[in-house]
Amino acid sequence: MEPKRSRIELEVPSMHCASCVSRIEDALSDIEGLQVESVNPGTRRASLDYRDRASLRQALQALERAGYPVATEQQRLAIEGMHCASCVHRVTSELEKIPEVRGAHVNLASSEAVIEILEGSNVEAAIEAIKRAGYDARAIGTEVNSGQAREQRERRSLKRRLVFSALLTLPVFVLEMGGHIVPGMAAWLDQAVGRSNIHVVSMVLATLVQFGPGLVFYRYGGPALLRGAPDMNSLVMLGSSAAWGYSIVATLAPGILPEGTANVYFEASSVIITLILLGRRLEAIARGRTSIAIRGLMQLAPDSAWVERDGQTIEIALGQVQPGDCLHVRPGAKVPVDGRVVDGDSWVDESMISGEPEPVRKGPDDTVVGGTLNQTGAFRMQAEQTGSDTVLAGIIRMVEQAQGNRLPVQALVDQVTRYFVPAVMALAAATLVAWLLFGPQPALSLALVNAVAVLIIACPCAMGLATPVSIMVGTGQAARSGVLFRRGDALQKLRNVGLVAFDKTGTLTEGKPSMTGLETTGDWDKDELLGLAASVEQHSEHPIARAIVAATTARSAELPEAQNFDSQTGQGVVARVKRADGGISTVSVGGPRMIEGLNIDLPESLARLAGRLSDRSATVVFVVVDDRPAGLIAVSDAVKPG
Repeated sequence: MEPKRSRIELEVPSMHCASCVSRIEDALSDIEGLQVESVNPGTRRASLDYRDRASLRQALQALERAGYPVATEQQRLAIEGMHCASCVHRVTSELEKIPEVRGAHVNLASSEAVIEILEGSNVEAAIEAIKRAGYDARAIGTEVNSGQAREQRERRSLKRRLVFSALLTLPVFVLEMGGHIVPGMAAWLDQAVGRSNIHVVSMVLATLVQFGPGLVFYRYGGPALLRGAPDMNSLVMLGSSAAWGYSIVATLAPGILPEGTANVYFEASSVIITLILLGRRLEAIARGRTSIAIRGLMQLAPDSAWVERDGQTIEIALGQVQPGDCLHVRPGAKVPVDGRVVDGDSWVDESMISGEPEPVRKGPDDTVVGGTLNQTGAFRMQAEQTGSDTVLAGIIRMVEQAQGNRLPVQALVDQVTRYFVPAVMALAAATLVAWLLFGPQPALSLALVNAVAVLIIACPCAMGLATPVSIMVGTGQAARSGVLFRRGDALQKLRNVGLVAFDKTGTLTEGKPSMTGLETTGDWDKDELLGLAASVEQHSEHPIARAIVAATTARSAELPEAQNFDSQTGQGVVARVKRADGGISTVSVGGPRMIEGLNIDLPESLARLAGRLSDRSATVVFVVVDDRPAGLIAVSDAVKPG
C-alpha cells in the first residue's frame, strides 16, 4: 500500500530568477519519493510533495549543496513534566524525528525548548511530538524571523545599497560620460582637473561601488561559479569585475595594454551594479505588494476560536482546533473553520466565497465556511475541516500556485535563461581564443580586451526575472481586486478576451441594498404604507428588511407598534400592527410566494409594475394589509460607480 504523501512549502531566499528554478529542479530531480509541484522565483517558494521524512531530508540537503538553503525560524516551546537529563534526551529525540525541525535545544533548567523549524511550518507537529514523549508543551513565542520580517529587512537592505551605489555612480558617470552629453565638458574637465586625476577619482568611487553594494553579487555568484552552475549573479560579478579590473589596469599601468586600448570603463562597472540593484529593488517592492494580497486572504480567518472542552467554553488558538470540536460563534465574529451548525440561528455574510452581498440564513445542519462573517445571531457548530483543509486555505493555496505556474511564454524564457549564462561565458572564452589565434599583435592584450567586452555587454540581463515577476504582480493585483486565477496560464489567455460575463451580482454592486421604488394601490398614502411595512420588517434580520427600515427612517415616516411577529421562511414576515387611527391590522410583507400562499389576486397594474421592476434586477416585495394588496416596495443593490 502506498504510504500517505505530504506536501510542504519551502522558503528559498536565494532564488532570484528562472535559471535558479532550473538548478533547483535539477538538484531535486533524482530524489526518490519526491515530486516538485512548483518552484516560484517571484515568491521564492518551492512546493514539494514527499513520501517520507527521509525524502524530505534529502531534498533539504540537496538544496543546500546546490546553494539554495531554505529559510528557517526559531520557535520557543514551554515544556511541563521534565525532571532529568533522560527527559531532555527523549524530548530532543522526538523533535529531531520531525522533518521540518532542523535543530532542537532543550533546556531542563528553564523547561523550554528552542527549535529551528522551516519557515512557515506549523509548530503543532513539534508540540505533538513532545506529547508523544510524555510531556505537555505549548508555544510561547517566535523569533522575529518570519517571511514577512525577512522580506522587510531585504527591502531595507536593498534600498540602502541602491542609494549608496547611485550616489557613488552618479559622479563617475558625469566625469566619464559627461563629455558625450554636454559639448565642451570633456575639454573643460581635462583642463581644470586633468584626465589622469579624473580617472583616479572614478577608480576610487567605482571601487567603493564594486566592493560595497556590489559585494552581494560576489556572495551569491562566486559560490555558484565554483560549483560549475553559474547564475545571473555570476554574470553580473564577472561582467562588472571585468570592466572594473580592466579600468584599474588602464589607470595604474596603461603601458602594458596595446596602444589605443587604455580606456577606462569605471562608469560601466558602476552603472551595471546600480541598474541590477534597481531591478532587484523593484522586484522586492512588487513581491511585497503582491504578498499583501495573500496576507489579506490569510487575515480573513480569526486568530482564535471558542471551543467546548471538559464542560467549559474556552478560547484557544485557531491552529489547535480539531475536527469534531464543538465551537461557539458569537454575533459579529468570524466563523473559525469549515463545519456544520449544531444549534442556533443567524445570518452569515458569505460574500468572500460566493461574491453575493446578501447574507445567508444559517440554522441547524447548515454548512458554514471558515473566514465568513457571522452577523447578529449566535450559534454552535461542529468543526469538520481545519488547518490546510479549509476552503479559505484552499483559496490561498490556489492563488499561490497560480503565481508559481508557468505560462506557455515562460517555457521559452526558461530555456533561454538556463543556458544564457554559460553561453555568454563560452562566447567570451571563444572570443579570447579567436583573437589569440587570428588577431593582430599584441594578440594577448587585444584578446583580453574583446573577451572582457563580451562580458560587459551581456551583463545587464533581466529576462529571466521579467516573466515570473509579471505573473506575480498580475495575479497579486487581481487578488487585491477580488479576482482569483485558478491557473496561471489564464493570465496569458486573458489578453485575448473581449467579453466578460459575471454570474455574481456582488461582484459589480456595492453590497448595500436600498429602497428604489414604492407604489401603492387605492387611497393608501406612501409614507403610511412604508411605515406599516417597516414596523413589521424591523423585527427581521434580512438585508431587504434593513433596507426598508432605513428608507423609512430617512423619510421620517412613523413606525407603528407591531405585535405577534412571525417569519415564514421563503415567503415573508407578518405581524399585527396598530394603525394611526387606532385600529389594528394584519400586515404581511413578502415576495410572490407569499401572495400565492395567501391566495390573493394582484391588481393588473401592480403585477405589470412588479414585472418591469424585476426585469431591472430589483427585488420586489408586496405589502398586504388585512388580506388586501396595498402596494409594493422595490429594493436594489446599486452598481459600483467604477
